[in-house]
Formats: sequence, C-alpha cells, structure tokens
Amino acid sequence: MAASENSSAAGRIAFTYPSFVFFQLARVFIVLSGEMQSVAVGWEIYEITQRALALGFVGLAQFLPGILFFLVSGHAADRYDRRKLIVLCYLGSAACSGALLFLTLRGYRSPYPIYAVLFFVGVARSFSGPATRALLPQLVPAKDFQNAVAWASVFFQSTVILSPSLGGIVYAINRGPAAVYALSFFAAIVAAVCAAKIKVESVERVPEPITWKSTLAGLHYIWREKMILGSISLDLFAVLLGGAVALLPVYAKEILMTGPWGLGLLRSAPAVGAGVTAMVLAHKPLGRRAGSRMLWCVAGFGLATIFFGISRNLYLSLFALFLVGASDMVSVMVRQLFIQLGTPDEMRGRVNAVDSVFVGASNELGQFESGLTAHWFGSVPAVVLGGVGAILVTGLWAWWFPELRRAQEVARFAD
Repeated sequence: MAASENSSAAGRIAFTYPSFVFFQLARVFIVLSGEMQSVAVGWEIYEITQRALALGFVGLAQFLPGILFFLVSGHAADRYDRRKLIVLCYLGSAACSGALLFLTLRGYRSPYPIYAVLFFVGVARSFSGPATRALLPQLVPAKDFQNAVAWASVFFQSTVILSPSLGGIVYAINRGPAAVYALSFFAAIVAAVCAAKIKVESVERVPEPITWKSTLAGLHYIWREKMILGSISLDLFAVLLGGAVALLPVYAKEILMTGPWGLGLLRSAPAVGAGVTAMVLAHKPLGRRAGSRMLWCVAGFGLATIFFGISRNLYLSLFALFLVGASDMVSVMVRQLFIQLGTPDEMRGRVNAVDSVFVGASNELGQFESGLTAHWFGSVPAVVLGGVGAILVTGLWAWWFPELRRAQEVARFAD
C-alpha cells in the first residue's frame, strides 16, 4: 500500500510547485478561450461562405504571423521577462475576442474582417508560444520535468476536450457566435491574471546584442542537433499532410449530418485521445526505444486519419479522431523533452520560436493545405490522401534520420 501511495505521489510531483499550478491555470483559460473561439469562427465562416477553401484561410491568417515574427518573438523570449510577455500576449488575445464580438454585434457578414482579427490572434500566439515553452523548465527541476510536461499535456488536452463542445453548445443555444466570443474574452482575461501570479526563480541571462548571428542562433542550433531537427520536422510534415481538423465543419454538416454540437464533439475527440495518453505517460514515463515508438505512433496517426476520412458514422469518426490524438501525443512528448531539456536556457526562446513555426505550420498551414486540397479534389479524398502522405513521411524520416530511429532514453536529458 505504501509503495502504491509513493508511486501515486511521484506521479503528481509537479503540483508541489505553486508556480506550475498558476502556469497550468493560465494555460487552461487561454486554451478555453481559443478553442471555443475556433469553433465559432469555423462555423460562422462556413455559414457565410459555404466554401471549404474559406476554412483554409482561417488557418493561413493565423499562421502568417508566426512566419513573419518568429525570429523577433524568439529573441524577445530570451531577452525580456517571459512572464510579463505572456501576460501581455494573453491581454492581446482578449482584445481580439472583443473585436470578433464587436463585428458580430454590428452584423458584419463578410469573412475578411474576421481574417484580419485572426491575423492579430496569430501575432499574440507567435510571441506567447516561445515564451510559454521556455518558461516551463524554470518552474520545476529537470528531474521532474517529464512529469510536468505530461501533466501540462493532460491539462491542455482536457481543456481542448471540453472547450469545443462548450463552444458548440453555446453557439447552438444562442443561435450565433456572440456569446462564444464574450466567453472567450473573459477567459483570456482570467488567463492573464493567473499568468501574472507566476513567480519565476531568476535565471541569469546576459542579453545578447540583436545581430543576425544571435537572431538566427535558434535555427543554427536545431540544424546541428539532428535528433531535434528530425523530431520537429517529422511532426511538421506528418500533421501538415494529415491535418483533417480544418475540414471538420464540412464533415459535420455535409457528411455526418450533424450541427454545431456535433462539430464540438469532433473537435474534442483528438484531445480525448491525447489526454488519455498524456495521463498514462504521467504515471509511466517513456523508457527505452523512444525514437522508434515515436515513428510507429506517427504512422498510426496517418492510418487513423485515413480511417476518419472514409467513415460515414459519427461514432466511428469520433473513435478515429481519438486515435489521431492518442498517436500524436507520443510525438509531442518526445519532441518537447528533446527541445526543453536539451537546449540551454539562454537559447530556449529562440529554439522554441523555431519549433512554434513548425507547430504552426503543421496546424494552421495544415488547415490551409486541407482546405486547398478539398477545394481541388473534395473533402474525403483530401483527408485520405493526407493520411497516406503522413505514413510515407514517417518511412522517409526513419531512413533520413537514423539518430531518431535509434534514440533510446529521453530521460537522459534530465540527468
């Protein structure tokens, strides 16, 4: 019994650090804000335009700032107080939600003002992403970092599970997005307040002069570290090709014949799978052969995407998306451990900024790719071809990056 209690306590060790708790609360509320807003924006854009390509532009509008500002945002995360930068970004996200609410209440029926607001949502994310990721290793010791990453993923995915469903239900009850945008605004404000309560042990970082060499240091570091390069580029291309999330409004309305509530369930399903996997990893950390397990799981991500693409049953589609999230979670975990524990603190902001571009490309740009291929070939072929592409990419990366295939203990970085 005592051994079981000790094991359970060890599985929750990250929560003994108060700043980690505030960090998680802030993330919960900002993700709640963003995910509810995404459901409302997706449904509203599709109702206005009736075009899958228009949904692709939703992702593109949020991805472009990441490309434009990633060098600046990474330098900012290494040069300035990361906590204050996060608070400022969360307040910016609240302002964007307020702008969407204003557009709705004024009765605008054009997607272009919405795209403009989403661009600024992307600006806030491009600066908050590197700062948030670089801050986490300062909140817990290296020996407990894997536990912190696992629980951070549990909180993140649990919020992603609930938020789209909540957004869809609120949208359906109020027959419009106004109430969703209002809730998103208040959730972002709460996130900023929680982030302001984080206390960080000061780490001496000598500010580097802003030169091309220092600005590009993150890119150079990732290029040298083939393990990191292989893991983040694999995630980039697999999710870029296999990202079916952008087409969920089309599947919900035209293929599965459901409404906003059904769209919320579909958006939540990958997070359920990811959350369950993260919970398992919190109590049973990744051991040997982490690299090969990551590759097999990315291949499974492609297979699950194909399964979703050909499904015509809501419950089978939800199960397929559950598998999509579960398999992707392993890739996320391995990549984060490689990056956060393998990178010196004075460079974490710039390295995470580059990683944010990869993640943004795989998500937002992946949405654009899905919308574009759906416009060319149809929604179902676009999803199926994306899943096939993810499997092919996995095989190529296993060949091109033998270091990744042979990777053993991720825990070695915590030594």
